[in-house]
Amino acid sequence: MPRTDKASRVVAAAPERVFAALLDPGALAAWLPPEGMAGRFERFDARPGGSYRLVLTYPDGWAASGKATADTDIVEARFLQIVPGVRVVQAVDFVSDDPAYAGTMTMTWEVARAEGGTRVEIRADDVPDGISAADHAAGLASSLANLAAHVER
Repeated sequence: MPRTDKASRVVAAAPERVFAALLDPGALAAWLPPEGMAGRFERFDARPGGSYRLVLTYPDGWAASGKATADTDIVEARFLQIVPGVRVVQAVDFVSDDPAYAGTMTMTWEVARAEGGTRVEIRADDVPDGISAADHAAGLASSLANLAAHVER
């Protein structure tokens, strides 16, 4: 059954700085992986119609299991829309043999000036059934906290 998950946070940085961190592969690799994971891009082309392949790895002995391998999630994503300074929309697929992770999730990241900095909103539509709502909420919150730490330095 299709599900939508949302998260938001105000970060103490200018919208331009926050938006830039949504499209820079070095910045994304630093802040996007939720706590307890590391990420690296195998390819990255930030333009409408462009795509990326992100490999997320759990540390040794991590309690969770990966979607692609025992310790790895692989994300294939396409940029559907980039509105400079405002919004990035991506179609995201997990590489997995498990049908619970099948289907394309649409991730929308929006930034807007707010008191104290920039409000960042994430909306994930059509979240695969294999991703629990609680785990996804924790992951989104963790990524937002990482983003705040990254852009507030």
